[in-house]
Amino acid sequence: TQETQQVPTEEVSLEVLLSDGQKVLVNVLTSDQTEDVLEAVAAKLDLPDDLIGYFSLFLVREKEDGAFSFVRKLQEFELPYVSVTSLRSQEYKIVLRKSYWDSAYDDDVMENRVGLNLLYAQTVSDIEHGWILVTKEQHRQLKSLQEKVSKKEFLRLAQTLRHYGYLRFDACVADFPEKDCPVVVSAGNSELSLQLRLPGQQLREGSFRVTRMRCWRVTSSVPLPSGGTSTPSRGRGEVRLELAFEYLMSKDRLQWVTITSPQAIMMSICLQSMVDELMVKKSGGSIRKMLRRRVGGNLRRSDSQQAVKSPPLLESPDASRESMVKLSSKLSAVSLRGIGSPSTDASASAVHGNFAFEGIGDEDL
Repeated sequence: TQETQQVPTEEVSLEVLLSDGQKVLVNVLTSDQTEDVLEAVAAKLDLPDDLIGYFSLFLVREKEDGAFSFVRKLQEFELPYVSVTSLRSQEYKIVLRKSYWDSAYDDDVMENRVGLNLLYAQTVSDIEHGWILVTKEQHRQLKSLQEKVSKKEFLRLAQTLRHYGYLRFDACVADFPEKDCPVVVSAGNSELSLQLRLPGQQLREGSFRVTRMRCWRVTSSVPLPSGGTSTPSRGRGEVRLELAFEYLMSKDRLQWVTITSPQAIMMSICLQSMVDELMVKKSGGSIRKMLRRRVGGNLRRSDSQQAVKSPPLLESPDASRESMVKLSSKLSAVSLRGIGSPSTDASASAVHGNFAFEGIGDEDL
C-alpha cells in the first residue's frame, strides 16, 4: 500500500512517455497522485484542461522492439512516482494514452491541435507495431496522407481499420476453442478479440462482445513443482494469473472461457472500463470530465512547454504479417468444446457482475 505519510515528500523529475516513445519530463512531488501527474503532463504539452479526462496514465513494460506491454492503468489515488520506482527496473515506464474506447470521442480531441497530435502519434505507433490491422492498399493511402501532413484525414481513414483504438496484449494461452490454445488478445470496440491458429489452419479471429459476458473474474495461483497449484501465500515461484469470463454463446448456453496471461489484471481493467463507458453512453452522460479545481491553489502550469513531435512516416508493411479470417459471430468455424466452470481457487478474487450484460434473441446469433 502506498500511504502518503510513508513517502518523504520531495520534488522529483518524472519521465512519462507518449505512445511513440517521445519522452516528457515533468517536475512533480513524490506524494503526487495520478491526477496531479496527469495534469502536469497536460500542462507541459499544453493540452487543455477539458481534454485531460480523455487520457490516462498506464504502467507498462518496454519490450525490446520498443512496443509496450501494458501492466495496468494507474489508479486515481496511486502515487505514480512511487509505483514506477518501487519496481526497481528500467523496463517499467509510465505512458500517456487515450483512455476511452469509442472512436466517436476522437472528434472532441481532434478539435485541439495538441489532442490531434497525441492521437496521431498513438495511431501511427499502433500501426507500426501491428496493433491496427492494415492491408497493403490501406497502408499506401495512409502513407500518402502522412506525406501531405493531413493528420485529420489520416485519422479518419485509420478509424475505419480493423482494431483501431484496440489495446493489444502479449501472446498468451486460452482454453478456447480448445485447451492450451495459443492466442493474441486485443481489447476494443466493446469486445475482446482472440486471434488464434489451429493446427494446419490459417490465422483466425474470434470476438467476444462485453454485452454477452455475464461476469468475469481474475484468479491467481502458484504452480507447485509437483504440478499442482497452491495459493500465492504458500508457494514460491511465478504467480499464474487467469481471466475467466462467462459468455452467452447462444440463447440459452453460457460457457466459461479462460485466458492465462500475466496481463489478466489489465484485461479485466479494460473490460470494466468498456462496460463503464457503455453505461455512461446509455444514460446519456459524457466522458468530458471537467477538472476538479484544487482547494486553495491553482493548477501548476509548467514554465517550459513541449510540443508533441510528429512521428516518422510509416515503414513499408511487414510481409510476414498475414491476413486473418474473421470467424462468424456464431463461431461455427471453430469446434466448441464444452468447458466446465474454471476450478475455483482459494485466492480467487471477487467476481465482476456485468451491468451491461444483455440477453440475446435468435436474431442476434
